[in-house]
Amino acid sequence: MALSDFVNTFGQAMLRRHGERVHKVALDAGFTCPNRDGSKGIGGCTFCNNASFSPNGRTPAPLDAQMASGRRAIARRTRARRFLAYFQAYTNTYGEVEALAALYDQMLAEPDVVGISVGTRPDCVPEPVLKLLAGYLERGLEVWLELGLQSAFDDTLRRVNRGHGLAEYRTAVNAARSLGIPVCAHLIVGLPGETEAHYHSTLDTVLELGVDGLKLHPLHVVKGSMLANQWRRGEYRPLTLEAYIRIAADLIERTPQDVVFHRVTGTSPPDILLAPEWCAHKWNVLNGIEHELRRRNHRQGQFARPAGGLKHVA
Repeated sequence: MALSDFVNTFGQAMLRRHGERVHKVALDAGFTCPNRDGSKGIGGCTFCNNASFSPNGRTPAPLDAQMASGRRAIARRTRARRFLAYFQAYTNTYGEVEALAALYDQMLAEPDVVGISVGTRPDCVPEPVLKLLAGYLERGLEVWLELGLQSAFDDTLRRVNRGHGLAEYRTAVNAARSLGIPVCAHLIVGLPGETEAHYHSTLDTVLELGVDGLKLHPLHVVKGSMLANQWRRGEYRPLTLEAYIRIAADLIERTPQDVVFHRVTGTSPPDILLAPEWCAHKWNVLNGIEHELRRRNHRQGQFARPAGGLKHVA
């Protein structure tokens, strides 16, 4: 059996929708973040080191070269022939809409790209950007707006220097969904000061507001982050692998079946990862979640209440 036997994975959702494999190609378009450039704050979130999620560091290659490289790597592994341009690093709606349109259009002009996925903050999606994304939807392209909420608790968001609160997420989700734009919410498990009750409450909040996709990430400690200093001083203790697997399975069970899981874990390159060590081994985590759901004989949605997603993307 596979994880997709228990979870509505992004890969399976795209296979149903497009009739073939569709994979994201992660791109770094050279954006920054309002929580780093001084407009909201400096230093970024306490857990942030861009090398942990940027595919090309902070000297990005031209987008067409990144796409070509990513396409080749994915095709070797999966033989996929269709792709999403995934604008991943930093805040990918943080700029003038004309400049954003030029970048998005460049990637959408690639003949094997069927759409885009745009990672951003909930305080950086003004109406002109949403209308731009809605226009791509009207052309029949695949579009995902990925919003980094992380937690529904403002105290937690302040603790990690996030620079926004739940109110901004609520506003962004309502505005996006009013235009029919599918939203994928990013949630972090293991944030300082949070317990399992927080994780479940955050999931409930996101589902109540309406969501079409989810990404779950375990919090990990990377070099160059404020969290690394807290960890060294003994002020932060990461989750164990066993705890994360159990919590992820619990959250999956409580998520309606039509919500697409884009990811159920996150990893960091070993050269910058400090703790926990298991975050360097994605397949151990994925296999562990699959085994736990199989042991329980439970699947996604086992204990779910209906969510307000956009049905056409499931």
